[in-house]
Amino acid sequence: MKVIVDTSVWSLALRRDKQEFSAPLKELRHMIYDHRVQMIGPIRQEILSSIRSESEFKKLQKHLESFPDLPVLTEDYVTAAKYFNRCRSKGIQGSNTDFLICAMAVRNKFSIYTTDKDFDLFSKHIDIVLHKAE
Repeated sequence: MKVIVDTSVWSLALRRDKQEFSAPLKELRHMIYDHRVQMIGPIRQEILSSIRSESEFKKLQKHLESFPDLPVLTEDYVTAAKYFNRCRSKGIQGSNTDFLICAMAVRNKFSIYTTDKDFDLFSKHIDIVLHKAE
């Protein structure tokens, strides 16, 4: 199964002080090796938005080109808004990007790999599959 890897996991992988043998990094490497990682434009934007140096930006941009974007459809935005409203009505807050990730994962039958605990809350009200490290 393809997996949408959330910004939270990519951020761990890109840190200068990263723990090379942490479970999230080992799992990310495993999924990359197995060609299961799926990128979406909003996550690419979040990853690149955190880079201060132009040379580092270009270097990371080049590395991320290995992961083509899954196309976002109009229905994904509509579904994301429905998810946002559903969760908000239950007292659960999330970002537009988080709910877009959920909508795209559901439409494509992909799981989501994240360290963001908000997705655990979303999963109680949205039929998303959260990837667990093997």
